Amino acid sequence: MNTEKQIEFDKIKNIWSELACTDYAKEQINKTEIILNERELRKAIKDTTESRVMIEKLGNPPLQNVTEIRDILTIADKGKCLTPYQLERVETALVAVERMMDYLSRGRQYDNSLAYYDENLNPLSELKEEIVTQIRNEEVDDRASKELYELRNRIVSMEESMKQKADQIIRKNAAYMTDSFHTVRNGRVCVPVKKEYKSKIPGSVIGKSSTGSTLFVEPEGLSRCYEELELLRIDEENEVYRILYTLTAMVSDYASIMEENVQMIEKLDYVFSKGKLSIDLDCIEPEINLDRRIKLVKARHPLMDKEVNVPLDFTLGDGDIRGIVITGPNTGGKTVSIKTVMLSCYMAQCGLHVACKEADICMNSNYLSDIGDGQNLSENLSTFSAHIKNVLDILGKVNHESLVIMDELGSGTDPAEGMGIAVAILEELRKSNANFLVTTHYPEIKDYAAKTEHIMNARMAFDRETLRPTYEMVIGEAGDSCAFYIAERLGMPAEMLSVAAKAAYGDAAANDYSFSDKKETRKRSTGSKIVKAKQIHSTAELEQKFSIGDSVMVYPEKKIGIVCEPIDKKGILRVQLPNKKIYINHKRVKLHVKADKLYPENYDFSIVFDTVQNRKARHEMSRKLTDKVIIYDPND
Repeated sequence: MNTEKQIEFDKIKNIWSELACTDYAKEQINKTEIILNERELRKAIKDTTESRVMIEKLGNPPLQNVTEIRDILTIADKGKCLTPYQLERVETALVAVERMMDYLSRGRQYDNSLAYYDENLNPLSELKEEIVTQIRNEEVDDRASKELYELRNRIVSMEESMKQKADQIIRKNAAYMTDSFHTVRNGRVCVPVKKEYKSKIPGSVIGKSSTGSTLFVEPEGLSRCYEELELLRIDEENEVYRILYTLTAMVSDYASIMEENVQMIEKLDYVFSKGKLSIDLDCIEPEINLDRRIKLVKARHPLMDKEVNVPLDFTLGDGDIRGIVITGPNTGGKTVSIKTVMLSCYMAQCGLHVACKEADICMNSNYLSDIGDGQNLSENLSTFSAHIKNVLDILGKVNHESLVIMDELGSGTDPAEGMGIAVAILEELRKSNANFLVTTHYPEIKDYAAKTEHIMNARMAFDRETLRPTYEMVIGEAGDSCAFYIAERLGMPAEMLSVAAKAAYGDAAANDYSFSDKKETRKRSTGSKIVKAKQIHSTAELEQKFSIGDSVMVYPEKKIGIVCEPIDKKGILRVQLPNKKIYINHKRVKLHVKADKLYPENYDFSIVFDTVQNRKARHEMSRKLTDKVIIYDPND
């Protein structure tokens, strides 16, 4: 199982990551694991403490994401030319370094060891000043060099001169123009000449209007000026590239120092993010020990609302006690308590502060947990199977330096067998000499813990008066599940509760429970009802539904036919279809048009259904004795 996820340290990481600025720090936070080296752990916790102190004294540090500088340094090292934007990013990073040095230096007055990291930063003032004076607003500044300044002035003068000449031509030849001002087409200064007067203005046609009535002409005199202007622009571009390449070479020369600056900024970002997290979660610095002792005073789960959360006082490892069996009511806070203990220890061993009033925490070689039902449909694991699979994995990894938590030990199977398995698991944990916390409802396990060395009972307190859990842990006492009292509070009648108590503990023990004598009439909700389809059973009803001559639709073919024989007792009727008659169950037939809407009253349907020979025979039989016979063909 993923212990970080089970104790919700993954959510702590998400909050922590939001407090970091650099990509590196965020990545380190996501990869954070417990520290097994005592010296490293104490150093990490000290860094967290000092970063918090500095933030409280001086405010948040002026950190920013400088990771992109590495890509810019790579470009410079390859001999490629950096753009003005990239050079400005270098200058921004150097300003950040300078501001960070100033922030750290102010921390020296508090004798804060983090303040001395300023010695590992270099603001590269010469490089920064060169970039500031030569690059502005993502462009090479006019005064980056004397030659560039002169070239750009000449370009501006030339452009202005060309515009003035164009305006003079327009004024002198106003009759030939469609407008009174010049225009620029394809980078060339043009005058708008009427199409019919093109020959009046010598020069090159650069474009024309959408209607074709106006031609945009570059006068001959301006074309020579344009050639001179292009030469000036080429010189300007060459000078710009010279300046950019010079600055790029400087960046490349300082690449190693820049890389050290970036690494230090990233490291400081990670350290200060721990201080920010400590402030945000209202944490304190934990004491670290190697004596297998855990003591938490007023501990709380950092993700829970401080106004709602009930602080937890917890002690383990004093004397020879290594395991605690926690019992108590459902919703009493057992799971939250064991999560709080492990999360506090886990955060401390990652070099973080913990959400407690006081904390003395031992280092653990590993953290093992079994919380939740663990049901895995993809692996076809039931709740009990998942528990056992996880428990066996835990027992395979546990040692005397482990911290183990297990929720609802032995649940998910037959109570008697589950209890036996729970005792066996506890015995293995006891033999490992690990620190462990388990929660359970089995009374036999409470008895086991009471008489077994190195294990102690604890209970989550429950207020019998208000019938509400207090979420407080009392170590040294076994608790009840209080299921009957909670069920009573939720409305279960006393009669049902009495039956439950007798079934659970026998008649004598059940008498110890005093349930309310108030008898309540339980109203059963009728809920929604199933609507059955109306069935037609009698032949009389079926005959009323279909009559001879009715037009009907036959399913599933959806063919139109005429009823030619009434329904029999079995619900079968005969339908005349084109060229044949069929017998069919009434369920496959739907009324289309009633006969009385198709035929007049007393209509002779033999005209429709009988052959001509049978009709003649029937007519003759009605008048006299005859030897004629009516022939019946079942397929007709």
